[in-house]
Amino acid sequence: MNYPPLVLASTSIYRKELLERLQIPFQVTAPGIDETPLPGESALQTAHRLSRKKAQSAAALHPEALIIGSDQVALLGEQQLGKPLTHENAVHQLRSMRGKWVTFYTALTLFNAKNGEMLTEIAENRVQFRMVSETEIESYLRKEQPYNCAGSAKSEGLGIALISQMEGKDPNALVGLPLILLVDMLKKQGIPVL
Repeated sequence: MNYPPLVLASTSIYRKELLERLQIPFQVTAPGIDETPLPGESALQTAHRLSRKKAQSAAALHPEALIIGSDQVALLGEQQLGKPLTHENAVHQLRSMRGKWVTFYTALTLFNAKNGEMLTEIAENRVQFRMVSETEIESYLRKEQPYNCAGSAKSEGLGIALISQMEGKDPNALVGLPLILLVDMLKKQGIPVL
């Protein structure tokens, strides 16, 4: 059977690696959108909006494709934690998360560019961080350099040592791509994974 091409609208190597686990051919394209939260926008709303924008951004280049967009925002209390981008920002984020629960909202969108159908779901993971020392924060950042990860915590790598416990339905969502939701969405579009 002839299936529409699958496109991942992301520059994240982590999302690419996760999608490769499904063993379905796909292409990657850079979404090139501004990820700044809008004034008054909740973390959940930011993740939802950005995942949809990322998916839609690839439609002009891939008008026949099913396009995957995903975005993750971490929430500590009322404060959104995005990608730190710098060492200083990462230190600040990790200090503020010590001993606290952080909620990671990972939005997933599957956009059918051919017919305009768009499915969007949110996976929620709650993570409790350990009480780590300044030395441990610096050691982690030096070794992992997680400057392109929301909340500076790369759970699929050494960042797991920062975490004391987690709650959520899909551990892949915490890495950046909710594969359990994606398999369901692909089935709804007639794409079998198995």
